[in-house]
Amino acid sequence: MSEVDSPKQEQHTVAAEPATPASSAPAPRGNGLAALALLVGAAGVAVGGWGLWQVRSLETRDQQQLNIVEDARGQTRALAQREQLLTARLAELPSAAELDERRRLLIDLQGDQQQLRQRLETILGASRKDWRLAEAEHLLRLASLRLSALQDIYSATALVQAADDILREQDDPAAYAAREQLAKSLVALRTTEQPDRTGLFLQLGALREQATQLNPLVPAFEDKGGVLLDMAAEGDGRSRWSEWLEKLSHYFRIQLNADQDIKPLLSGQNLSRVRLALSLALEQAQWGALHGQTQVYQQSLRQARDVLQGHFNQENPDSRALLARIDELAGKPVEVQAPDLAPALTALQAYLQRSPGAAAAEVEEPAATEPAKEAGQ
Repeated sequence: MSEVDSPKQEQHTVAAEPATPASSAPAPRGNGLAALALLVGAAGVAVGGWGLWQVRSLETRDQQQLNIVEDARGQTRALAQREQLLTARLAELPSAAELDERRRLLIDLQGDQQQLRQRLETILGASRKDWRLAEAEHLLRLASLRLSALQDIYSATALVQAADDILREQDDPAAYAAREQLAKSLVALRTTEQPDRTGLFLQLGALREQATQLNPLVPAFEDKGGVLLDMAAEGDGRSRWSEWLEKLSHYFRIQLNADQDIKPLLSGQNLSRVRLALSLALEQAQWGALHGQTQVYQQSLRQARDVLQGHFNQENPDSRALLARIDELAGKPVEVQAPDLAPALTALQAYLQRSPGAAAAEVEEPAATEPAKEAGQ
């Protein structure tokens, strides 16, 4: 079958070949139309895309303008709220008349403050002088108290000198009389001798310590007649008899031809009592020396001297030295004749009463009471 069909196909092919030249002649016109149609289609697509892009651009611009409008509306609302707040605050502010009244009151207050400041400066200027003068009076009173109570010459001299320095700083001729009395008081104080009470107190304390260690002189046997026989052994050079008498003399002694009273031997509680009596007498003398009590001081030292002479042997070097020291301290002065500062104090008080500050204070006191009465009314 295939072999039979093949000649037929060849015949059809041969028959179709002569027709191709006739159909290829109008081909150029059809290609141009197709190209033109393609160009027109492409142009339409381009125009459509450009139009779509323009539409989207317009939509974007419209959205931006809407946003701008919304922002403007928000700002407008905020401005409206601020305007309302400002209006409310302005409504709360005082009026122009009230502002003028307040301004006038402020000016009056500033003027009153300035006048008060000036008056205060004037008062303080006078008050400083008055305070210094009052301080001088206080120093003089304190010096008089130190003299009467403690008899302290050095402190009183320093206090009086300080009061005189205050009057010198005032440079007021009216203070001549007061300064004259102060100068006399200073001369009297500087010529008065100040006793060394502290030194006497310490020296008596040292004597008290020595008194607590004071021991009586123990008598010893001495063979002055040559009656005793020397039965000493050849080795030691001393007799047993003399050694026995020496030990026995510590307990009792027999003296037939005594030219002075024999003091009893102190031992045990008796010695402690005598030491205590001597220490108490010296302690009382310390109190008298420290407080400037001459009578107490002298009487206490006499008691200590009597205790030493009545219970301790004068041949004892310790008791003899202690007695000599007590006699030496008994002649030391413990009290001074302090000068009287009353004339200086009286002159200073008279000057204070005549000072301008005191007169100004007396004048200002009624003026200060009148506003207080008006304020109370």
